[in-house]
Amino acid sequence: MEQECKMSGRNGKFGGDDPFEIVKGWLAEAEASEPNDPNAVALSTVDSDGLPNVRMVLLKEVEADAFVFYTNYESQKAQELDQAGKAAFVMHWKSLRRQIRVRGLISREDGPKADAYYASRGLQSRLGAWASRQSRPLKSRSALIAEVAKVTATKGINPPRPPFWGGYRLAPLEIEFWADGDHRLHDRFQWRRGSPDAAWEIERLNP
Repeated sequence: MEQECKMSGRNGKFGGDDPFEIVKGWLAEAEASEPNDPNAVALSTVDSDGLPNVRMVLLKEVEADAFVFYTNYESQKAQELDQAGKAAFVMHWKSLRRQIRVRGLISREDGPKADAYYASRGLQSRLGAWASRQSRPLKSRSALIAEVAKVTATKGINPPRPPFWGGYRLAPLEIEFWADGDHRLHDRFQWRRGSPDAAWEIERLNP
């Protein structure tokens, strides 16, 4: 009976036994209604002093048990991800008036999957990954363009994935689905588990 109470009203857009499938469904709807980057997420990390950082990144894959995105391993975000081993993100779609909040554990995706994703990018983006010393000071934009030209001359038209560039996988411990409600009486359902291999517990939350 207690579980039935917690699940009360969890149908329609909130329904299902797999939160990753719900995420995929919401993403598919957003792809039809959002004008730009429906897979954009605000990724939050903390530095060694505990000071938060947040920035937009593109979520590139929803796996069966994790979320995957890519970046420069020498960037500030990567250093903070590696140090803490934890992160959070939020996806918000104005067109749907919905959002998803995720918190969990971080690990690198630095193998064949990262190679395949890198190879799928446009050539200029692949060369840019080599040229950009992400998060570090840049003298001028012309200096960056010159570095891209240099990389183009040395790496050619089929550059390999840089050893300092790859993916991260976020295995969630919490996923919250939020949908706008009348009079600010929003619907919120939180999926929570103690570890990535534990069963989910689901609760409806107050707005």
